[in-house]
Amino acid sequence: MFPAGSRPGSQRRPLGPGPGHGSFQRERGSPGYPETAYSLEQGLRDFYLTLEKTAGNPKVKDLFLKLSDIEVKHQRSIYTAYTRISLLEISQDEFESRVETSALEGGLTTREYLDLFKPDLNSEKQVVSLAMSIEAQALDMYQRVSAGISNPESKGIVLRIADEEKAHLASLGKLMDSL
Repeated sequence: MFPAGSRPGSQRRPLGPGPGHGSFQRERGSPGYPETAYSLEQGLRDFYLTLEKTAGNPKVKDLFLKLSDIEVKHQRSIYTAYTRISLLEISQDEFESRVETSALEGGLTTREYLDLFKPDLNSEKQVVSLAMSIEAQALDMYQRVSAGISNPESKGIVLRIADEEKAHLASLGKLMDSL
């Protein structure tokens, strides 16, 4: 993933660290995990909504809609952890306005990701396979992030999201087996 705010054309405005922010950032003190995680979840949501619109199979459509809804819950968890740990009084709308939204793993937008990998959006297997790849990358990111978090509350939130990403992979795997 591009370091927070370094992607060319990035719209991200960095948030000040505030007291206690170090418990939800990289071990070496470089900020960015809350913003990056929030952006990733927004990108995944946009990705699933795009795929839901293109899918023909009702089971595939339903799963993508369900997964998009879960990404919103992840965003709320990330925002809540950020405000609790940073002690900053910031609305979720303000937090969201300060992060780059709609970026998937690697800092790409949904459209850029689709253009790069060029899946056949009419092939349910290709679409589900791409979704599995993205979920695996998200799982990897959350597992790596959790290793560097010292605050137990923040670590618990990140590990819970990682577990949910595992569940997403399992759901996608079952769907793939049924296609």
